[in-house]
Amino acid sequence: MNYPMDPPIQNKRKRDDSSDSPPPASFANGGVDLSLLEALEKAQHTPVETLDLKTVKKLALSFERRLNANTAARLKYPDQPDKFADSEMELHDELQKLKILAGAPELYPDLVSLGTVNSITGLLNHDNSDIAIDAVTLLQDLTDADVIEDNDEPAQVLVDALIENNAVELLVQNLARLNDSDQDESAAIYNTLSTIENLIEVKPSVSELVCEKTKLLKWLQARIKVREFDSNKQYASEILAILLQNSTANQKRFGQMNGVDTLLQAVAMYKSRDPKTGDEEEMVENFFDCLCCLLMPLENKERFVKAEGVELMIIIMNQKKSCYGSAIRALDFAMTNYPPACERFVDVMGLKTAFPAFMGKIPLSKKNKKRNREEFEERLISLIASLLGKKGNPLQNY
Repeated sequence: MNYPMDPPIQNKRKRDDSSDSPPPASFANGGVDLSLLEALEKAQHTPVETLDLKTVKKLALSFERRLNANTAARLKYPDQPDKFADSEMELHDELQKLKILAGAPELYPDLVSLGTVNSITGLLNHDNSDIAIDAVTLLQDLTDADVIEDNDEPAQVLVDALIENNAVELLVQNLARLNDSDQDESAAIYNTLSTIENLIEVKPSVSELVCEKTKLLKWLQARIKVREFDSNKQYASEILAILLQNSTANQKRFGQMNGVDTLLQAVAMYKSRDPKTGDEEEMVENFFDCLCCLLMPLENKERFVKAEGVELMIIIMNQKKSCYGSAIRALDFAMTNYPPACERFVDVMGLKTAFPAFMGKIPLSKKNKKRNREEFEERLISLIASLLGKKGNPLQNY
C-alpha cells in the first residue's frame, strides 16, 4: 500500500507592504486637503494611455532606443561610468514603463513579435546588476499568476519566447551575483524564484529544463543549508519541492548531488524543537515534501538508509514535536518496496517508537487536525503493510 504524496503548499508569500505611516495631517483651509487638490489637477492634465498595439509599439520603440543608447555609451566609454550613467537611468525608467503591459496580457504575442522580449531577457546579463534586477522585476510582473489567469495562449507565447531566448539560464546565472544581505538584491532573489515558478506553472516541462540546463538545484541546495531562517530560504524550499514533485529525473539528479543528506541535515535542526513561526513551519513541511519525493527512486531509498535516515526519523518521533507525523510519512516512503529500510526500522526499535501512534497519542497541530490524524493513520497502516508484506518478512524473527 503506497499513498501518493500531497502536493506542497504553493501559496506564494507576498512581501509585506504594510507600513506604520502616520495618519494624514489635519485638513486646513476649511477642511480642504490642498495636496489632494494638487494631485487631482495634475491628473487632469495627464492623458490616460490606452493599452493597445499602438501603445505597445510606442513603448517598445522607446525602450529599444534607450537600450541602444546605453549599449553604445558603454562600448565607447567602458572605463568611464559617468559617461553612461545618464543612459542607464533612462533605461531604468523605460523598464519601469513597460510594467504597464502586465495589464494587457493579450498583447504579449505582439510584444514577442516586436523582439522586445529578447531585449528584456538580454538585460538579465547586464553589467549593472541594478538593470538586471529591473529586468527580473519586469519579468516577474509579466508572468504573475494573477496577471496571466484566463490568458493561457498569450502566456504560452510569452513563456515560449523567454525559453527560446535563454531566460531560464540567465535568471539562474544572475542569482549567483545577488546577495541576501542587500535588501534590493534579496527582493530580486525572491522575484527570480517567483518568475521561475510562474514559468513552470505555464509550462510544466520547464521544471526539468531548468535542472538540466542550469545550476539551480545546486543553488537551492546551498540556500537551504544556511542555518538561519528567512523568507528566501523558505521560498527556496518551496521551489525545490515543486522541482522534485513530479519529475523522476530531478529526483535522481538531486539524489546524486547528495540531496538526501542535505535534506536530512535540514530537518535534523527540528528534531527536538518546533518551528517558531507559521512560515518556518511551512518551510519544514517543504523539506519533508522534498524528502518524500526524493525517496521515490530506489537508489535514493538506499542513500536514505546509509545516511541513517531511519534512525533520524525515529529520534524525531521520540521527541514528540510537530514533525512527528512528517517523520512517519518519510518512513512510509522509505520502507515502501524496500526491505532493507524495513529491516533497519525493526533493528532500531522502530515498532516501539511507533506503537503510541496506534494508541492515538499523536502530536498534531491544531490546523487541519482531523485531516492530519486520518493521514497519519493511513501512513502507519501503510508502514506496517510494508513490514508484513515483503518477502523475507523482517518481523519473522521477533
